[in-house]
Amino acid sequence: MKSSNQKLIGRTEQVDLPDWKFYNLEAKIDTGAFTSSLHCHHIEPYKHNGENWIRFYLLDPEHDAYSDQKLEMPIHDQREVKSSNGETELRYFVQTKIKFFNELYMIEFSLTNRAGMKYPLLIGRKFLKKGPFMVDVTKKNLSQDTNTGSFK
Repeated sequence: MKSSNQKLIGRTEQVDLPDWKFYNLEAKIDTGAFTSSLHCHHIEPYKHNGENWIRFYLLDPEHDAYSDQKLEMPIHDQREVKSSNGETELRYFVQTKIKFFNELYMIEFSLTNRAGMKYPLLIGRKFLKKGPFMVDVTKKNLSQDTNTGSFK
């Protein structure tokens, strides 16, 4: 049963990553995943002024939203993640803002190659608790709105 402060979302949602200038990306809501993940390629860690940074390209050239933009930022974390096929891999994590349900939130993404997957973004339980959000798997794109929103 939905409580009054929960936002109802569908099994997929359109989201924006405004700091990276990516808009209307289709994300799969994955309540089976703890963390959120993001498809990218050419993931390369490096040192920047003595700190651990990462550079990568978001999406694949075949994706409609691909812009050949190289993103560079500090590494937020590095830890092992068990993928849906049961394999464990060491992944880098970054943080950015996501526009979701007409509001801006901070989100943590693990960077991984999801080339064979239908959705370039997975949104996991760790983020969904922020809403709090309730998923209706019979619906899609309930959060779409073009307003600016506030930061959470």
